Amino acid sequence: MPRIKHVARTLDTRTGEPFRSAEEAWFWYTQCQLARIDGARSVASAGAASRPCDPDDIYRAVDALYRRRRIDRNHIGILGRYGLRLCPPNPDSGNGPGEFALWQEALDRLGTVLRQKGIVA
Repeated sequence: MPRIKHVARTLDTRTGEPFRSAEEAWFWYTQCQLARIDGARSVASAGAASRPCDPDDIYRAVDALYRRRRIDRNHIGILGRYGLRLCPPNPDSGNGPGEFALWQEALDRLGTVLRQKGIVA
């Protein structure tokens, strides 16, 4: 019989404050990932505002959208590229309307999932 692993979560007495938008949640996730790369350990309750999720919850939402073919590699590439810049694509710049449309599409679909989970208000 396989052994079930249990990882205890830190209890936070603060109520999680939902993100205002999927874009805000995505940039928060990106910052958490960059901090992890630098060796930090991210938790939902570490910032000034307690969040209703862990960074991995946002990753899992994107992964589920990809697996259900609601977003594709192009969407993920745009999310990654502009997430690292911490700035959304500008439709009026030379990036082309295609990148902005992919960004909006990905965040719209991600926002729907995150709202259902209570992560986005």
